[in-house]
Order: sequence, then C-alpha cells, then structure tokens
Amino acid sequence: MSRPRASLRKENAALAKSMWPGDLGHAALKALNSFSEKYGLSVAFGDLLLLDAKWYVTHTGLLRISQRRRCHGIKTSLQYVVSDPIASRWVFKATVYKTPGSKGFVGYGDADPSNTSSLVRGAEMRVAETRAVNRALRKAYGIGLCSVEELGSLVSSIPPPHEGKTVGQSNGSGAANGQPRLRDKLCLLIRKYELDPNLVKRYAADFCGTETLRDAGRDLIEAFVSTVAEEAAKDRAALVCKLNGYSQAEEVKS
Repeated sequence: MSRPRASLRKENAALAKSMWPGDLGHAALKALNSFSEKYGLSVAFGDLLLLDAKWYVTHTGLLRISQRRRCHGIKTSLQYVVSDPIASRWVFKATVYKTPGSKGFVGYGDADPSNTSSLVRGAEMRVAETRAVNRALRKAYGIGLCSVEELGSLVSSIPPPHEGKTVGQSNGSGAANGQPRLRDKLCLLIRKYELDPNLVKRYAADFCGTETLRDAGRDLIEAFVSTVAEEAAKDRAALVCKLNGYSQAEEVKS
C-alpha cells in the first residue's frame, strides 16, 4: 500500500535539502512536491535524482510506479537489423502492457560507446534495454520526466584534477564550464552500485582527511569519486566489504 503523500512530500523535501543543498531552489522544490504528490516518487528509494537543478526519474522509480499501478507485463526484444555487435551498438524495443488486453506502449532505446559512460563499458546491451524499458514506461504512465539512464554520457570519465580553481568554479562538489557536479557523479555511483550513502560519506571523510566532502579540495574529491568508480566497477563486493568496515568502526566508537 502506498504511503500518505503528505508524509512523502516532507521526507523528500528534507532529504533533498540534505543531499543537494546548493541546487535545491524554490522551483526545484516545488517540482519535487508535485512529483511526490502525483507519482509517489521517493528520494530515499532512489526514484529521483537532481542534476544541474533539474529532476530526473530513475529506472527504479519507473518500475515502482508500474508496480503500484499493477502493470501487466513488459516485453523487450533486440532489434537485430539496426544493431551492430562489432561496434557494441545495440537497439532494443520495449512494450509495456498496462492490462491483459492492452495493445501496449512501445519505446526504443539504443546504446554504444559514444553515448554511454566508460563505467559501463562492455554493458551497452543492458543499457540499451534499460533505456527502451524506461521510455515505454514513461509513455504508458504519462511520466514527463526524462530518465537519468537516457542521459547518455553524462557520467562519462571524470576530468583530470585541476591545479587551481578557475573562474566560475564553486567548491569541491561544484562544476565549471558545464561539467557535471562531482556530487551528482557520486550520487549516480551510489545508486548504480546500490551503496550505503552514509558509509560512502565516512569513506570519503577518511579518504580526504576531512569531516565532510565540502571541506575537501576539488582535487581530493575528484580523486575520491574516481577511486569509488574504479573499485565499484572492478569488484563491488570488495568495496561493500570495505564500506561495512566503517560501520563496524562506528559501532565500536559508540
């Protein structure tokens, strides 16, 4: 059973202010309240993500909406004619059936090395299928928000550290020259690999030698995000084990 929307709005607003303190303006907060009320999307469950002051729905959020609305089924099929395995280019067709007698809502998704992050290199087929499912779900349930998985190479490889701050660069978690914020990249990694945000924060403090990421310099933050990305891609289980070590250390202190 879905939770009371008034409670969800308050929880979403409080969590969003904590996660994106510098980006959550009046317009973004108003939009968040609307998404909470209309779709029942939860920030805590990873249904929504704020990037450059704009909201994006996630694959998780779309699936939760379809589950609440009793989606009858989702069918996907690889489009062989327009796919190119040698070039790692894949195209999928997804059909969402809201009811047993539904003709279905169709969505297409494509992925190749040019429009995906280096973090998912070799998994372009799965990315293409996810994008197709997302588009079909958004059509079926009238979701006007773009999904974060459809953003292409937004979370592509992190640029090399800068020796000093440039004009327009805000702080360690900010962005300059239109580059995605490091904080957003870290949030994407946490959601993608299903990591515990609190343990990641403790790992970050230990890595940077500061109380919070905000107190660290941009170079350190870039190095940390890059390290987490590499460790998660190489061996997620080992990274989770390392993060759990911070939880045990906290229990010993208390």
